[in-house]
Amino acid sequence: MNFTDTHTHLYDKNLMADGSQIQRALAAGVSKMYMPNCDHSTIDTMLLLADTWSENCFPMMGLHPTYVKDDYKEELAVVAEWLAKRKFYAVGEIGLDYHWDITFKEQQKEVFAAQIDLALQYGLPIVIHSRESTGDCIDMVATKQNGSLKGIFHCFGGTLEEARRVADLGFYLGIGGVVTYKKTNLPEVIRDLGLQHIVLETDAPYLAPAPHRGRRNESSFIPVIAQKVAEVLDCPIEEVARITTANAALIFPGS
Repeated sequence: MNFTDTHTHLYDKNLMADGSQIQRALAAGVSKMYMPNCDHSTIDTMLLLADTWSENCFPMMGLHPTYVKDDYKEELAVVAEWLAKRKFYAVGEIGLDYHWDITFKEQQKEVFAAQIDLALQYGLPIVIHSRESTGDCIDMVATKQNGSLKGIFHCFGGTLEEARRVADLGFYLGIGGVVTYKKTNLPEVIRDLGLQHIVLETDAPYLAPAPHRGRRNESSFIPVIAQKVAEVLDCPIEEVARITTANAALIFPGS
């Protein structure tokens, strides 16, 4: 079976300290791993991995909403500069986060809108962070959707109605370790939408699936997530692998 991890912070220092984590992912059948950027501080290590593992690890470029601070215009300029000078596979991780701090809420919206415009300019998908802000993220995407905008609502945690709105916009739901937790509505969402609207992700090193919950997550756990999705839909794990990998290929062509 062949799997894709559409969202993994491989450059995280806790993962970089373990030189075998990518090999374990490959051994588990996870042949492609997409890396979202956070801000200027994560670019160099991310690109080092992308260049070292060019057939397996693919970089995105973006400013994460929780990194939007007083210097957001300078950070946004860095994103624009990098998109102009080398290949990236998405604009991400971008969006809104109302969980930790809403001091820069309006600036987050400004940055999100600007990065959607960059994605449209370069013909790239977007990977959206929408913690406690799914409705606002959907609304902003809807205003920008011209028929060519596509991407993923990473670590989807919204309602069933919001999931349907995401699918109606032509976007996919990123399903990770949370689907294995007891308190989640993701099984209901997956049953309603089916495999054609989802992709798999880890968000490593965060949100490890059960029975690894509470430990460091890594891309090699994608089959654990796929197995849970297969159980929810009462279908073979091979079907989950095939369809979610095909979905990822539609989102990230040319990788």
